[in-house]
Amino acid sequence: MRYFWNFNIVFAQINLLLDGLLLGFLLALASLMIGMALGLFMALAAISKHPLLRGIARFYVTLLRNTPLLVLIFIAYFGLPDLHIRLGKSESFIFALSLYAGAYMTEVFRAGLEAIPTGILEAGQAIGLTPLQIFWNIQLPIMFKNVLPSLGNYLISLFKDTSLAASITIPELTYNAKKINTLTFRVFEVWLITAALYVIACYLMAFILRRIERRFAIQ
Repeated sequence: MRYFWNFNIVFAQINLLLDGLLLGFLLALASLMIGMALGLFMALAAISKHPLLRGIARFYVTLLRNTPLLVLIFIAYFGLPDLHIRLGKSESFIFALSLYAGAYMTEVFRAGLEAIPTGILEAGQAIGLTPLQIFWNIQLPIMFKNVLPSLGNYLISLFKDTSLAASITIPELTYNAKKINTLTFRVFEVWLITAALYVIACYLMAFILRRIERRFAIQ
């Protein structure tokens, strides 16, 4: 049986796919920002001198990194209402993805902080800087410069993970593609175009992020 390709019927709905692509990027960006804040807090706990804080950070990282993201999404969207915590679809997804991202950011930031030479910190102490000033003016800038490539990679990874938002009917790219597929029955065309949009978006993000990394590298 010969298959007759018809991409025009899908391209007629391209605005719907592009809207979903943009929403997915915004979900990933919001989750990365929140995940970075959470990851930095947990990284500081992981390298602290207090065993309790180190234990909390280790438990958080172990639990979240070994729990499937889809399970976290279902817990946030379907489980939290049983605890009288009601979030919208997008908020539930960002909450779950942020927790997931935070576990990975914890390890990235911990490694970045531990990689800073102690001599630099001792120099800050020698000129009379307080621990907070050393952290804010020395440790934080150096750490972010060192982990910038990893942050870029995780942003791209989180963007691809936003396809799971379709499981709770958030109208990102994958959900809208499923909707178009149901209406048109053009399975190959819909998913080939969807895959192409993901590839193009990820490539552009990687290109821009590499340019940013090179800019910071020469400073």
